[in-house]
Amino acid sequence: MVLILLAVPFMASCTSAGTTPGPDTSGQVLNLYSQSPFSLDPALAGDVTSNTFVNLIFSGLVRLDDDLQPAPDIAESWQVSADGLVYTFYLRQDVTFFDGRPVTADGFVYSWNRAVSPTTGSQTAATYLGDIVGVDEVLTGQAQEISGLCVINDYTLQVTIAQPLSYFLSKMAYVTSFVVDRENVASGSDWWRNPNGTGLFKLAEWQDNLYITLERNELYYGQTTGLDNVVFYLPGQGRPMDLYERGLIDVSPVYTSYIEKARDEDGPFSQGLTVAPELSFYYLGFNTAEAPFDDVDIRRAFSLALDRNKLASLVYKDTVGPAAGILPPGIPGYNETLNGTACDAELALELITGSSYGNVANLPPITLTAMGWGGLIAQELEAVVSQWRENLGVEVTIRQIEPERYLYHLQEEKDELFFTGWIADYPHPQNFLEVLFYSGADHNYGDYSSPEVDFLLETAAIATDMEWSLKLYRQAEEKILEDFACWPAWTGQSYTLVRSYVKGFELSPLSQPILTGVTIEAH
Repeated sequence: MVLILLAVPFMASCTSAGTTPGPDTSGQVLNLYSQSPFSLDPALAGDVTSNTFVNLIFSGLVRLDDDLQPAPDIAESWQVSADGLVYTFYLRQDVTFFDGRPVTADGFVYSWNRAVSPTTGSQTAATYLGDIVGVDEVLTGQAQEISGLCVINDYTLQVTIAQPLSYFLSKMAYVTSFVVDRENVASGSDWWRNPNGTGLFKLAEWQDNLYITLERNELYYGQTTGLDNVVFYLPGQGRPMDLYERGLIDVSPVYTSYIEKARDEDGPFSQGLTVAPELSFYYLGFNTAEAPFDDVDIRRAFSLALDRNKLASLVYKDTVGPAAGILPPGIPGYNETLNGTACDAELALELITGSSYGNVANLPPITLTAMGWGGLIAQELEAVVSQWRENLGVEVTIRQIEPERYLYHLQEEKDELFFTGWIADYPHPQNFLEVLFYSGADHNYGDYSSPEVDFLLETAAIATDMEWSLKLYRQAEEKILEDFACWPAWTGQSYTLVRSYVKGFELSPLSQPILTGVTIEAH
């Protein structure tokens, strides 16, 4: 999923939490902080914030367990044909929407047909449902319904995929495949502001830019929670650390500007600081289809002019790990032998001199697309541009666009350069290498294309021997790096402050809050 990036300067309105109506905080209530979600429609949500809310309000056939492996959810079990092409899902018969109406196999057929319909405009449907037979025909307007879906009875759904894939079940845990209520969707274009979901929590109240309150779904079929409500304070209430210090929230993300204060062993916060692994990858993207970055030597030169270790230390204060490759630690196939490109300004200039441009003065104007508002450039991007200026003598302009356009329209909005990131949807190398670098993939924002890489990724996807498959993925990663399709920047970690009276709160490596085991002690 596309990340809400570390590269976005924090913005908040001047509204004070003390002067606005507040949420109901009676009972077992957990107070958190969040950016505002762009959509709660499972077919449209594609950023980490929106997906956090969708995961709490909706559900699907499959979920990822504590080990991030596919586990039963609305489907209590399934069978896979001997050739690996046909999945038969057996649904629980006690699952209902919030209004009490039952969830059946027809509901999933409706939800998936809607997700892949061109009129819906989903930017995730091809990536997460595209393996099912007939999806391509619907996406391109050649058919109205997915031919690879068959309702056996109310509680049995058969799904046929085009080729055997080891990660297909993991894809089914992503929000695009979640079930939605047909009548709810028919109520209007903003139906998701009053969603009739199936998840652990229901949407109780949404005060724009102030707070969102979720209440426990008493009809939930799975492992429940002791929490009555979860309140998410939004940016209009203030900065998260300010809210935490004032006692308005129980858990706070720790941004780089506050990390020294949070780490101070003599200060009030260090005992509550938790650091969790995050399966994420941040990178500088090159538009390989346009000059000057259609030239691999120019891509290499701009990569060699950057010192990721220095940037990670000075800008991020060592809260991120310099990325030698694309796959982050913890993903199967992670190659710990990769060293990454070291900064070499002299060689970078030689590459430009030896290119068709001959001199940096002959390079065309270069713009880096970034997410942000009002000209407040993120510190890390200022540092990157400064290193290019110092090491290459090249001036790069930064063009900011608002977050929603950036996250959902980067393919058409990108300039010659862009900075973005990706957090795993499931722990498999395909979720990074194929999703981000396969020719024509929806999230291949740099338009990188390599027949060799495509062949390696296609072969790895259907390989039944996992060791052989991972070897192919490593070869694909090495080729992508050799082609300088991007400049790997950092892998992330989650730094969070948690009050001592909050028990059982965790962030998964997918940066999703795990709330089933959370309790609030008296304080």
